[in-house]
Amino acid sequence: MMWDKRADMVVHGREPFNAEPPPQALVGAVVTSLDTFYSRNHGPIPDIDPDAWRLTVDGLVDTPLRLTLAELRDRFAEHTLTATLQCAGTRRTGLIAVRDIPGETPWREAAVSTATWTGVRLADVLAAAGSRAGERNDADDAEARHVALLGPDVAPGPAQAFGGSIPLAKALAPEVLLAWAMNGEPLTPVHGAPLRVVVPGWIGARSVKWIERITVQARPSDNWFQAHAYRMLPPDADPSAIPAGAGFSLGELALTSAILDPADGTTVPAGPVTVTGYALAGGGRGVARVDVSADGGATWVQADLGEDHGPWCWRQWSTEVDAEPQAGGLELVARAWDSAAALQPEDPAGLWNPKGYMNNAWPRVRVRVEAVAESPADERKVRA
Repeated sequence: MMWDKRADMVVHGREPFNAEPPPQALVGAVVTSLDTFYSRNHGPIPDIDPDAWRLTVDGLVDTPLRLTLAELRDRFAEHTLTATLQCAGTRRTGLIAVRDIPGETPWREAAVSTATWTGVRLADVLAAAGSRAGERNDADDAEARHVALLGPDVAPGPAQAFGGSIPLAKALAPEVLLAWAMNGEPLTPVHGAPLRVVVPGWIGARSVKWIERITVQARPSDNWFQAHAYRMLPPDADPSAIPAGAGFSLGELALTSAILDPADGTTVPAGPVTVTGYALAGGGRGVARVDVSADGGATWVQADLGEDHGPWCWRQWSTEVDAEPQAGGLELVARAWDSAAALQPEDPAGLWNPKGYMNNAWPRVRVRVEAVAESPADERKVRA
């Protein structure tokens, strides 16, 4: 089942359904259409009756809540935000090229998309439940520091519902939403209907879909997907043998960029060639600059950045380079800088990890350059 996605999606798996669009499909659109938006799932997409669905808010709160979707919409102010979501495994193929990563989905550069999300602020819901940041709960002397998020979808491997947590400070930030609409349309089942969490600037795994329970607690979630799965491990670690809590938990996205067009391995005509892509800075930082090279990084030009839609949204960029026929083709390279003056790392070899997460090395694309055939009139001029 393709879940109303475009026919040319790159499908990495049908059950669970995991797919990303061809990279060129992301060019020129700040907001990604619903049929093009990437899809990351860990188990079968649940069939939820929106009338029977309830959201439970509990844990270290004064007033636990159990809300219907109608109550959620009636009680709290509606907010809309344009934000980019990115899978932690985006551009894993670049790390696989360094060294194989068995058992992990070979995500390319398009496991990232942007939508306009509509819903309520998680902070408002937590306030209604009486969550008290930095205060101890008299019942068990525990201090509220984290917010655990749990969906109903069960992955076959750990046989556990998908979940994770974010620090309470992030949960209380105004950009974190409980969303029921995407690009002005009600959420579809593949994107988390009837309600999902949107945590801008963090890995997509924290934007839990089909959210059913929100728990304020003292410690990070011990859910398998946070304690075991989405963790950065050292290169020599064996993912199948590590104890819970090994490495460190992934959270904020790292500064990254990608070349969307031309695609790697394609042929371009000699002469001016337009190069396009995106850049994204995590954690609320902005994209300050993107440089592009047409000679493997020997020389650089600054790309034109598209309109700035805020720190939670990618920047689309473009520039023009001169392509000349040459042996071995043309190597296009990009690198991004963020508002904290951080630069992407150059070499993916230094980023390799056994789960293939967070490849934010300079993107590289090699294309062939086809000489433009001379017209008969031009040939006569040369002979004259």
